Amino acid sequence: MSRRGRWIPDQHGAWAMLVVPFAAGTFLGDPSWLHLPLFVCWLLAYVTAFHLQQYVRLRRLSRNPRAAGRHVRPLITFGAVLAVVGVPLLVLRPWLLVAVAAALPFCAVNTLYALRNRERALVNGLVAVVPACGALLMALRLGGGSLGDGATACAACLLYFAGTVLHVKAMIRERRNPRYLYGSVAYHAVALVCVLLMNPLWAVLFAFCLLRAAFLPGRGLRVKAVGLIELGCSAVLLALLLGSAG
Repeated sequence: MSRRGRWIPDQHGAWAMLVVPFAAGTFLGDPSWLHLPLFVCWLLAYVTAFHLQQYVRLRRLSRNPRAAGRHVRPLITFGAVLAVVGVPLLVLRPWLLVAVAAALPFCAVNTLYALRNRERALVNGLVAVVPACGALLMALRLGGGSLGDGATACAACLLYFAGTVLHVKAMIRERRNPRYLYGSVAYHAVALVCVLLMNPLWAVLFAFCLLRAAFLPGRGLRVKAVGLIELGCSAVLLALLLGSAG
């Protein structure tokens, strides 16, 4: 594994979930220079938590002490930079402490799943979706918007990314388990109805997501192709959220 691969998480699907809600919240409000350090802190918090979770998992499970040890330097480095950038931001905007406190329980659950070596569990993935989508509200609040202003967009993100977690499992790790296929289709049908009540324009994307949940599993798509489709859908989601602003 390359040095970059050891420092930067290879969970490619997580990056869209980190970027899209934050970007939506930023541009649904009034972007300011403070969004840049907040975004840096947001990404640093993710990679710091990732290395912490890998450290506790491997320290418990691996017989090779180097397996857990290789996460120590990234954990300390990213954590230190997070503190350097984040503390001044908290001084400038103390209400961000509430956002941090709200995210910690979800991070704790993810860490517990890592400790038990069950990171790929469906519940663990769904738990991670909540603070990621909550970043929309955090970024919007920083830009002068209210939580109520972003509630519908945040709900749409939650519905979309929760569906992505379920769909990707039905496509890859659980592709031989029909319950995941049926569950994914049922979920996306319900999500489509919910989004129709929010904004009929957004429902165009969710209708496509329902079709891809029903017809793509079992087609033998490569993992890269699955990822590219999800990245494209995430980009469309962001465009729809921003296009409906105002």
